[in-house]
Amino acid sequence: MNAEPHILLVDDERDIRDPLAAYLAKNQLRVTKAEDAAAARQILAAHRIDLLLLDIMMPGEDGLSLAGFVRATTKVPIILLTAKAEETDRIVGLELGADDYVSKPFSPRELLARIRAVLRRAGDGAAVHAPDAEGYAFGRWVLKTGERTLVSTEGVEVPLSSSEYALLLAFATHPKRVLTRDQLLDLSKGRDMAAFERSIDNHISRLRRKIEEDPADPKLIKTVWGGGYTLAAEVRRL
Repeated sequence: MNAEPHILLVDDERDIRDPLAAYLAKNQLRVTKAEDAAAARQILAAHRIDLLLLDIMMPGEDGLSLAGFVRATTKVPIILLTAKAEETDRIVGLELGADDYVSKPFSPRELLARIRAVLRRAGDGAAVHAPDAEGYAFGRWVLKTGERTLVSTEGVEVPLSSSEYALLLAFATHPKRVLTRDQLLDLSKGRDMAAFERSIDNHISRLRRKIEEDPADPKLIKTVWGGGYTLAAEVRRL
């Protein structure tokens, strides 16, 4: 990770965008600002971005649409900003592959902590797998470690957040072993994942919705009551 990670801040409200950018810049983050999705797309095409800080409610193309585009085309981590009290947009955003969310009004210090946590996860995720492993095949899936992608045997790529990728990689490198929540957090370099009322169970639930034929009756990632979770499938290293 560079000394000053490059953050793209997308928010149509100048009274939020400008002070927040100034605060982050004072805390060793390089910040580029965009007032809408169209400007953000141009910046993403022209610059290397380490993290996208994205408002959901914007005129024109909204943040959820832009988040879906970014996750489908890049591995840039995404933190969503939302003013809504309802959970619907947050859940949709996380299912699209966003890494975290913060509800407005928020504490700049808390947001800074979340940004640093997501950047750490994005930087550490690749450290879980053995250097000579190009990927792991299990069930109808292939987890490609070089590209950090999950692809079905039919060739369909499934978007993963950096935390979901790290968790799935931890399972793939420890198949048929019962892993406690603490072990999963350690293996995925994600102890900060449990902060701010986030839990390992939420990430497991989202993973199941993406890879299980029936998330209510999982055959791949199984719950071991009183123990934790296990990847029940045979895994073949590629």
